[in-house]
Amino acid sequence: MVLEHITDEEFYRYPFGALTCGMKVRLRLSVKDAGFPAYVRVIYKTDSGTEIYADMPYVFSVQGASIYEKELEMPDTACLVWYYFELATDAGVVCCGNGGMCEKENVHAFQITVYNEDYKTPDWFKTAVAYQIFPDRFCNPDGEFLGNRTDIIKRNWGDTPFYSAEQFGGGYKSNDFFGGNLEGIISKLPYLEDMGITVIYLNPIFKAASNHKYDTGSYEEIDPMFGDEETFSRLCSEAKKRGIRIILDGVFNHTGDDSLYFNKYGSYDSVGAYQSKESPYFTWFNFIDHPDKYESWWGMTTLPQVNEESKELREYLLSGENSIVKKWIRLGASGWRLDVVDELPDFFVKELRSAVKSVNPEAVIIGEVWEDASNKVAYGKRREYFNGDELDSVMNYPFRNALIDAMLCRIDADEFNRRIMSIKENYPTPAYYSTLNMISSHDVERIVTLMSGAPTRHEIDRHQQAEFSLSGESLELALKRTRAVYAIAMTMPGVPCIFYGDELGVQGYGDPFCRSCFPWEKMDEVDPDSRMRNYIKQLIALRKSSRAFSVGELHNAYSVGNTYCYVRSYNDEKYVVVANFDGKRHDIRLDVARFGITELNAVFSDGDIRTHHKSDAGMFFVDALPYSVAVYKCN
Repeated sequence: MVLEHITDEEFYRYPFGALTCGMKVRLRLSVKDAGFPAYVRVIYKTDSGTEIYADMPYVFSVQGASIYEKELEMPDTACLVWYYFELATDAGVVCCGNGGMCEKENVHAFQITVYNEDYKTPDWFKTAVAYQIFPDRFCNPDGEFLGNRTDIIKRNWGDTPFYSAEQFGGGYKSNDFFGGNLEGIISKLPYLEDMGITVIYLNPIFKAASNHKYDTGSYEEIDPMFGDEETFSRLCSEAKKRGIRIILDGVFNHTGDDSLYFNKYGSYDSVGAYQSKESPYFTWFNFIDHPDKYESWWGMTTLPQVNEESKELREYLLSGENSIVKKWIRLGASGWRLDVVDELPDFFVKELRSAVKSVNPEAVIIGEVWEDASNKVAYGKRREYFNGDELDSVMNYPFRNALIDAMLCRIDADEFNRRIMSIKENYPTPAYYSTLNMISSHDVERIVTLMSGAPTRHEIDRHQQAEFSLSGESLELALKRTRAVYAIAMTMPGVPCIFYGDELGVQGYGDPFCRSCFPWEKMDEVDPDSRMRNYIKQLIALRKSSRAFSVGELHNAYSVGNTYCYVRSYNDEKYVVVANFDGKRHDIRLDVARFGITELNAVFSDGDIRTHHKSDAGMFFVDALPYSVAVYKCN
């Protein structure tokens, strides 16, 4: 018996992907060698509903398989719909789910994401190229340290960040600083403009004790070590002149214990929640036994967790006329990235969206989600990120993970395609084209380090991580793979995001080694002849040359072994991208006749390839060079 329901083929499910409320979808099941089933039906439900059974009539036969069909109408409210198929055969009752034929108790249902028709995300963001900056490590323009703090450890630019408690003199304080600031970012705007960057995503810049600033001390002011409100407004203004927007990191799940609001150490001229139950901030936090026992982020007492149900908190952060999220949008920011958004309740995120959009409907809201955001469950509740009234975008870790696994040949091209198409299938179109496709970040290893095939940070100790450095053939291999990774990221749907220094091939394990200083004085040494940087510049220029690479359709054209080819199309423009994940040269037979393609002209490659192909039949024999990506414009 053979049962088939392939969700990314329109023959089986039409229309493909997420649907708006009330839309109809046609489902088909192919049944072969099952005799004459007594019944074939689809069983479907929402998260909160009961199962509904719908008979599927036989409609026709194809190549010896019987085709059964049913049209379903989606609910009139945003939700997830889950479905699978059930057949009664001579051999008994069998089911078909997302994983193939199985017994009912083992069935894994197919997913349809249903979202509100009026869900819109900013168009400008879909065509952006982003650049993430960790402010303390990007640029210290004059070598001086701003502010007047005496409780920090001043480091020399380019030294390895401290990584053990002993280096801080005891507890792990994250108070070693290198002096990067907003003036430094302003001074490097010409560099970013030259690269083609259109969005800067800043890690937190508000006043806080640590170098990472995720322990917010005051949401109302820029950290004095970075600058002040005037500097921030000037950054936004100067960036805007160069076609660059600024996105801020919003840390609203917790504050620092050394903050205006908690004030555990009396550092602020305020009555903090730790100091008194009469504090105006007392309702912001959940105390178990005041003052020393309180809820904190993952048990870290330096990060007291806020009580999002507090009206006073929400008015201050979100809904008030001069709330925090509104203030910084008015001062020039173009959006917020929400730290640990899965730990913020849905009602909070909805209120945040409403507040931000009331000031600037085109501001973007990005959530930190490490899994498939369409079906994410957090604290026992299915999240509603993509219903249409919460997030515009998420950090696309599933894309990153799939790309890394493919490039290291942990998975083949077919599995890579399955993972990529799962994102396309589950995410509403407005969100799908807005995902932040980061390759490295402040939380994970640098891509060059990973592409060497080096041990993971779980396999070697921190001292070994600090000393680890690639050179010679291992570095060349890592850089070659990294170039291919970025070539795919720049030609896939979603917003490609470069972590500062990746464009040079900067190395580093996870936090804090990924947060090293940008090597301004050693750029030629890190990236001889600007080979890596020029490659990234060419890719950005290619992406910006056609909307096909940003908001165009994506179709798989070939996925065999470790070679993957896909088509990007927008109106009459079409491109074929040929990616080879392994170290062998492959001559592939590429059939793209179904896309109406009869001619290929190479516009980008990382090696010597045949640049022109013509075939009236739409059949081509194309070189796939080792660890490389080639892009062809089609006629």
